[in-house]
Amino acid sequence: MSSVDPATDLDVLPPFDFDPRTRVVFGSGTVGRLGELSKELGGSRVLFVTDPGIERVGHASKGISALAESGLEVSVFHDVQPNPTTDDVDRGLAVAKQQDINLIVAVGGGSAMDCAKGINFLLTNGGQIKDYWGVGKATKPMLPLIAVPTTAGTGSEAQSFALIADAKTHMKMACGDKRAACRVAILDPDLTLSMPNSVTAATGIDAISHALESHVTTKRNSISQLFSRRAWRLLAQAFPIVTSPKQNSVASGNHQTKGHEVTTLVAARGNMLLGAHLAGAAIENSMLGATHALANPLTAHFGTQHGIAIGVMLPHVILFNSSAVGTAYGRLAADLGFCSVDDPAAGELIATYIRRFAMAAGLPSNLRQCHVERSTLPQLAEEAAKQWTGTFNPRSVDAKSLLELYEAAFDS
Repeated sequence: MSSVDPATDLDVLPPFDFDPRTRVVFGSGTVGRLGELSKELGGSRVLFVTDPGIERVGHASKGISALAESGLEVSVFHDVQPNPTTDDVDRGLAVAKQQDINLIVAVGGGSAMDCAKGINFLLTNGGQIKDYWGVGKATKPMLPLIAVPTTAGTGSEAQSFALIADAKTHMKMACGDKRAACRVAILDPDLTLSMPNSVTAATGIDAISHALESHVTTKRNSISQLFSRRAWRLLAQAFPIVTSPKQNSVASGNHQTKGHEVTTLVAARGNMLLGAHLAGAAIENSMLGATHALANPLTAHFGTQHGIAIGVMLPHVILFNSSAVGTAYGRLAADLGFCSVDDPAAGELIATYIRRFAMAAGLPSNLRQCHVERSTLPQLAEEAAKQWTGTFNPRSVDAKSLLELYEAAFDS
């Protein structure tokens, strides 16, 4: 956070320690550089982690071909499930152990990238995933990892955390270690064109929440706010374009005027992808808040898609936090021309904007629509209170306040 010298209007920056770990390669067609970049990292025997959906649309084959053309041996693990569990990691580990793997590539959404990181933990350091729950639990070097995101959502390629659910309890474990960070992130907007509108909307709302939450956490700093603010502008401007009904027909080629529409769509997809990455980089520096603490139990108990749970809870958390963040929301609102920086209604304006985003994209607006049982809210609140991310919320939360947020979101 910066302060302003009233005598000079000069931003006064406090000290910070910024440790960038991931090289970013951005642009259409950059997936074709995967083999070249893998060889630069000394890769020769690659574990390629992906999921069935990415295989079906042909993105996996593009990555595998790029690796093979560079002379690399490739072992494929393509059985990653949404919200990966310890079982997914164990299956991928079994594939990795069949070869003397020296580099890992993940192509897909956050699930593929999280699973790849989980495999990396166990392949190099042994044990079980729960051994790495927390921060800095690895004791040995890990293999270089290249991530190629095909959704603009989690920003996992910019983070050193793997989010893995316990296969029995379904509770998510955040396993963080700087050794687990991706060495290279390839951001190719062409790979996001095949996303269905529902996935685009849910992952996009998740990315937006990362920008908004990381901007106001108790751990925020000059660098994280630089990333989150730029991410917010990119995402907020591009989200209406990539979730418009027309975008599906443009992406599939079923449109009358190809040139301008395709150029606009690819540019918007690129903005979403880069925005999601910058928001992920902000998280790496500042963590998240109550929205994610509230979302995780919904996924664990009701299978609510992460981005949908985020979209329902985020506006209520923004309103809850408004009294505790000073002008932080005002700066974001002013960036889009909603109001002045010091307008006390900034949080409410942003919350309303998020609701409109979600509704226009066809996402549920309350927990009842997500088939959440009202009788479970107290249990969900108790579990949300134990989530690590909630400890960084700018306004303190406990089971009581989290229950109030669930109640507010139930019928809204």
